[in-house]
Amino acid sequence: MHDLGAFRANLDAIAARLATRGLTLPLDEFRALDQRRRAAITESETLRAEQNAMSREIARLRKEGVDTAEAQLRSRQASDRIAELSTQVEAVDASFKEMLAGIPNVPHESVPVGRSADDNVEVRRVGEPFPMDFAPQAHWDLGPALGILDFDRAAKITGARFAVYMGLGARLERALINFMLDVHTEQHGYTEVLPPFVVNSASLYGTGNLPKFGADLFKLENSDYWLIPTAEVPVTNLYRDEVLTGDKLPIKFCSFTSCFRSEAGSYGRDVRGIIRQHQFQKVELVKFTRPEQSYEEHEKLTADAEDILRRLGLPFRTVVLCTGDMGFSSAKTYDIEVWLPGQNGYKEISSCSNFEAFQARRANIRFKGGKKSELVHTINGSGLAVGRTWVAILENYQQSDGSIVIPEALRPYLNAERITKQAQLT
Repeated sequence: MHDLGAFRANLDAIAARLATRGLTLPLDEFRALDQRRRAAITESETLRAEQNAMSREIARLRKEGVDTAEAQLRSRQASDRIAELSTQVEAVDASFKEMLAGIPNVPHESVPVGRSADDNVEVRRVGEPFPMDFAPQAHWDLGPALGILDFDRAAKITGARFAVYMGLGARLERALINFMLDVHTEQHGYTEVLPPFVVNSASLYGTGNLPKFGADLFKLENSDYWLIPTAEVPVTNLYRDEVLTGDKLPIKFCSFTSCFRSEAGSYGRDVRGIIRQHQFQKVELVKFTRPEQSYEEHEKLTADAEDILRRLGLPFRTVVLCTGDMGFSSAKTYDIEVWLPGQNGYKEISSCSNFEAFQARRANIRFKGGKKSELVHTINGSGLAVGRTWVAILENYQQSDGSIVIPEALRPYLNAERITKQAQLT
């Protein structure tokens, strides 16, 4: 969320920058509210000064033995009006807060201006698509043919956009989770956290998921509990309403969780396979940093996520999202996109975002490095989306006979070098 004082002081500049995201701020409404607030505060301050003067006058009259009933009445009337004005200011502040809660973060100055994903800018490309002397298959054909992925039984026991992993398919998912966590904790310096997969509304508000994106979430009936859309929510809220010690920053967490999304706004995208599921697994990276170090740490976090793909030998590219394609809470985002030969294109496998103080202000996460406390900056990104990495391995390491060669980095976790149908459970 935005700082109200800074928002007022820089309204036109902020409006111009947010316009690059395709958002038109209701400036007249904002200014009208602000005028009402300022008028109420000015009148209240004037009345308080008059009330103080009346108090002194009442004390003087009492000493002189003069009746003070009329002066006391005026003082009570002033108190009543001050209370009324205070209620008005509180109501306006509530309106401001509600308005600000629905306004996205201001893009960082380094973010390219654009209207859609077509305007995103590639910053690097690593690896080339593997040469294949046969027509590559998509994972939704490879997985069922190998007996390691079952959509029909998932639809029977739950519904559409769910999957059942079998045999080495399930073991590959588990191996990827352990591999990612081991690399991030042992090589990249993150502390592993296993949080609840259910959170309250305050946690979702803190990360910017509520109130704007409630339709994208799963809420538990007759409760204030929600299934998490990503580990970003519980891990960021570990420090909600806390003041951290400045010399301990940056704090770096990695977390494996299942994630749950209704995909209310996907409008039929990626309906085949497991690219866009209602339930999926992800390893998340989260950082809490000082403001002056957040962009350096953002670059490092992005590199940590990319390192998983490098170790797995998967071709990928990294793009910086333009202003029109950024997430609500983000000030700057890199998308890492892995090559999928079965779909003849790159597909997002991680979004690494710097939120600056946007989430910290909503969740009241501060640090103290001197006399005064300041808001931390929060950063996060997938390190990686496990299901999409599973897909990338199947499609990139497929062989002409339909088998899958397991990347060397994963072989110690699976004790196998290849996935074949004969190796599967029946």
